[in-house]
Amino acid sequence: MRSFASDNNSGVHPLVMEALNRANQDHAVGYGDDPWTEEAVRKIREAFAPDCEPLFVFNGTGSNAVALQLCTRPYHSIICAETAHIYVDECGAPARMTGCQIRPVGTPDGKLTPGLVRPYLCHFGEQHHSQPGAIYISQCTELGTVYSPDEIRALTKLAHQHGMYVHMDGARLANACAALGLGFKELTVDCGIDVLSFGGTKNGLMLGESVIVFNPALKKEAYFVRKQSAQLASKLRYLSCQFTAYLTDDLWLKNARHANEMARKLYEGLKTLPDVHFTQKVESNQLFLTMPRPVIDELLKNYFFYFWNEAIDEVRFVTSFDTTEKDIEELLQALHRAFK
Repeated sequence: MRSFASDNNSGVHPLVMEALNRANQDHAVGYGDDPWTEEAVRKIREAFAPDCEPLFVFNGTGSNAVALQLCTRPYHSIICAETAHIYVDECGAPARMTGCQIRPVGTPDGKLTPGLVRPYLCHFGEQHHSQPGAIYISQCTELGTVYSPDEIRALTKLAHQHGMYVHMDGARLANACAALGLGFKELTVDCGIDVLSFGGTKNGLMLGESVIVFNPALKKEAYFVRKQSAQLASKLRYLSCQFTAYLTDDLWLKNARHANEMARKLYEGLKTLPDVHFTQKVESNQLFLTMPRPVIDELLKNYFFYFWNEAIDEVRFVTSFDTTEKDIEELLQALHRAFK
């Protein structure tokens, strides 16, 4: 099966699989006291900041829940876009685990701005109201759009002026870096991000993420929150060793560039078709578009992809690090046949 539904459907990069096999030798001390985790921590600090604190966890939802628990207390509110993963796709886990009110903000492109956030920065000090505690953004956004460094800095500046933290969900951070030609540090630490969920399963890893704490004020409780959130793996080396492979010889960048390039190739082919209208700019490896429903139904017979908004016949295509040019050509050929 070749899928355009999600980059979660892609396989594991061979170099990551090799790293897992190398870690699967002999015995090692559990819970992260092993040489593979030590090496992965070193690689992450080289990529982001020498004083950051990486904590490896099982998955994206767990990563977001841990990060947001560090940023908030149950009387806080968390401000996010109405399309945010923590609001739409995580079954209420962040709200349950933080105890916080999630405040969704309507956006045209999935991106928050200071102008959109300011109306929610109110009732500070009033005991009857949830106190604004954190801003959540995802990079890339759930609509495939990408924040520029200046856009991120504007949000972190606003948050910090109000004693709030900013958490970045970096499930597709590599794709954003590839799109902008920037490194991880330039889109996180240098922009004032307090804590990052650093993912790679959409870009060649098998499983796992890393909560990377940048703000020193959030480090003290991080290990306890991870443990209490059931996100501390006993055989941690199998999570951490993947990040060493991911961050060696720019594997992360090569994979993300390829996924983005395949998305651009698909975009170039799709835009020439009749009655295809893109609902978002194609900036990363996600494409959002509307097509006639009969065409969609015909395509679904042989391809797996998701409706984004079925009421307007809007679908989402996602390319991956292992999407091939042949995959793109065959999908476009199928579309041409469906339009006849």
